[in-house]
Amino acid sequence: MGIVCSSLKGLKMNRIYDTIEPNVIDQEMLQKAVEEQGPQEEAGQLAKREGIDFKDVTELQLDFRNILKIDNLWQFANLTKLQLDNNIIEKIEALDSLVHLVWLDLSFNNIETIEGLHALVKLQDLSLYNNRISKIENMDTLQELQIFSIGNNNLTSLENRELAEIKYQYAIDELKQGEAQALAKLEEEQAKQKELDYHKAAYVEYLNGPFLFESMYAEDAEANKLAYLPGMPDLLETYRNKFESVCEKLFAYGLEQYEKRQAEVSTFYKCLQEALAANQEQGRKIILDFENQNVGLLEVVQDMSSFDMAETKLAKYNNDITQLSDTLMMLEMQTVDQLEEIIKDFERNIADLVSTFIENVQGMMAQCRDLENHHHEKLLEISINTLEKIVKSEFEEEIPDDVRMLFVDKDTIVNAVNASHDIHLLKIDNREDDIITKANSWQAVVIEEVHKNEIARNRSRVKEINQYIDHLQEELDNLESLEPVE
Repeated sequence: MGIVCSSLKGLKMNRIYDTIEPNVIDQEMLQKAVEEQGPQEEAGQLAKREGIDFKDVTELQLDFRNILKIDNLWQFANLTKLQLDNNIIEKIEALDSLVHLVWLDLSFNNIETIEGLHALVKLQDLSLYNNRISKIENMDTLQELQIFSIGNNNLTSLENRELAEIKYQYAIDELKQGEAQALAKLEEEQAKQKELDYHKAAYVEYLNGPFLFESMYAEDAEANKLAYLPGMPDLLETYRNKFESVCEKLFAYGLEQYEKRQAEVSTFYKCLQEALAANQEQGRKIILDFENQNVGLLEVVQDMSSFDMAETKLAKYNNDITQLSDTLMMLEMQTVDQLEEIIKDFERNIADLVSTFIENVQGMMAQCRDLENHHHEKLLEISINTLEKIVKSEFEEEIPDDVRMLFVDKDTIVNAVNASHDIHLLKIDNREDDIITKANSWQAVVIEEVHKNEIARNRSRVKEINQYIDHLQEELDNLESLEPVE
């Protein structure tokens, strides 16, 4: 809400109403005001001739009339705009019936208290500028208020902090409302984009509506002309309904198969992780057993009094390291074989899913082509019949000149019908190719990624084993450099 506060310190009213003869709002004043007001000139003229029902008045100007008291406005039940500025009004009252009021001007009066506004719930613009108001109050019901002019009153920032509170609260509320609307719009757009992305991932975007059918006719100028032929509206409507029904089935089938493919991928990676976890656990156990067997080896070697005994102990440790390396490498080879079988099963399952999907897509697209072929035959039949009637001067229906130009001879009309048919078939073929290409591409990418990840995992594991064995070998070399205690 905008608030006009040109001055917080009140200015004493320079209008002393006891020196001016006060007026009351009576029937005569109201009748005259309706007749005089410019924006409703026709209503004013009618009021002069026949009188007017005040319920029909939506705007009323009662400014500069020395009005002391508001009264007799109950007759204006549909009033939306009321001007009472530049009078000598002391109290806001008698406005309860003006429930449709949107704009109210009470500026330049002698009002001391904000009151009598509780019924004006639709009020958007309120001016109390230049009065004697000392406190902002009784405005809780004015939820629609957008503009509030309160300058040049007896308000001070120290005496009444409510002004700042109202001013900024309305500004904050308006900002929050705008932010909420923008957020709601953003969330709606994001939801739509998320849904579209989901449809694209299933390769069936826009097939749950007339998009494909309409795209067939979007660049088909001949079809738009042929639509004027007798019987074409019904024929075209029947074709459209059947075609869109097939597209809807393809759309639902595409989403269903997408979920199956995603479930298969999820199951595969779950099996893969379980196999790897088992391998890692087994590898950790082997290493832990090795380390437990050789714990404290340094102290044992140093405490040995015989060089031969130390050498024998170190030789055994060397054999243990070699055996550990062989065991870990063997375990990794077993893991590779196990994962290879899991990957092969996954490849077969994915290939079956994609193959079945493509086969059914081709079947549904064949249905679309059959519908187009049937429509083409009916259209050609209607066109030939129309040509024969035109040649025999028996065609009485009105058709545009550019349509009639197609019927100069049989070759012209047949070529036009066939050209339209070719465009439609091409659109169907292109959409079918697009779906199949994306499905095959997805299969290739997924399988390639699986093999690439497995190769990288195997190399990383072998490197990890070699680094660990090298570390143990380095420790052995250090032990061999030590001399036993004499």
